[in-house]
Amino acid sequence: MQEIAALLLCKLGGKSGSADEIKAVIEAAGGEADADQISKLVGDVEGKDVNELLAEGMDKLKDVPMGGGGGGGGGGGGGGGDAAAEEEEKEEEEEEEAGDAPVVDMFGADDGGDY
Repeated sequence: MQEIAALLLCKLGGKSGSADEIKAVIEAAGGEADADQISKLVGDVEGKDVNELLAEGMDKLKDVPMGGGGGGGGGGGGGGGDAAAEEEEKEEEEEEEAGDAPVVDMFGADDGGDY
């Protein structure tokens, strides 16, 4: 799989996608290049346009059943907008009250100077 990804990266970069270029991409990414896999891939795609190969693959994927018939999502309640507005108002009031609290030093220093 990494060989195919490396080939596509080469093609995107404007390279020919030779075995040496594919090997260089794989090794640059920290992987181990398998010479047999690379030579097989290069032989399979030699003389073919990558865009045409991808288009053929997409046509084949249309026939593959994907996903299950899993149930639809929940929908969910829409009402209750007034309750949310009330909660927000209460939270704002609590925050204002908390802002009036005296400031206390966590470390018990009286003068507030350097540590």
